Amino acid sequence: MEVEVVEGTTMVGWVVSGVAFWWTAFLLARGAFPKRSYDFCNRAVSAAHAAAAVSLACLSVADWSRPLSPLAAASSPPQMKALAVTLSYMVYDAACCYLNDDVRVDNTVHHLVSIVGIAAGLAYRRCGTEMVASLFVTEISSPLLHLREILKEFGIKDTDLNLLVDILFAVIFSVARMGFGPYLTYVTVTADNPILIKAMATGLQLVSAYWFMRILRMVRHKLGKKRPAPKVAGD
Repeated sequence: MEVEVVEGTTMVGWVVSGVAFWWTAFLLARGAFPKRSYDFCNRAVSAAHAAAAVSLACLSVADWSRPLSPLAAASSPPQMKALAVTLSYMVYDAACCYLNDDVRVDNTVHHLVSIVGIAAGLAYRRCGTEMVASLFVTEISSPLLHLREILKEFGIKDTDLNLLVDILFAVIFSVARMGFGPYLTYVTVTADNPILIKAMATGLQLVSAYWFMRILRMVRHKLGKKRPAPKVAGD
């Protein structure tokens, strides 16, 4: 079956308009919540992107009986639109973090790998199946990630609700990125994809593994705080 070709100017238009959209959403959030922090407004935008990314990824699947098929094939217009939306968000988020002096090595690597990888996929017009699946895997836990920080901004700390959100985030992240992630990386690397796509898939999985270790430490710390203090003899 012949796949509809998306023109380069159309893809560039999607990305540019997407960057403008995310910045406008951020500025509207700043205006709507003047007493909230810069990070709060950015996380509100990030949560909206995560919901949009997961939805677009799901809508781009042509056959749910074989969601990872075909591999190393031409990207469909819905796949390319989903990737363009996330590429525009990554450009916005990288700039937003820079303007807020929130430049960390792990976050910088994440932005670089994502931007280069998605841009390459759009330029090659290939491997849309693998990249959209990666988009779903990486964003499915993001709403809970941002909810954790938003709750703190509202002054909700060290409660059962915080613990529930932390555990749900850790479980979904672990299942998605360390369960399905390695398999997705394997099929991407072993398929007939460009070397740059293979390298970016591997890099993203390494970033996920690093964050997974940090999340394990966070959960261990949270559960340790919930344990009752040992009773002292004579009390």
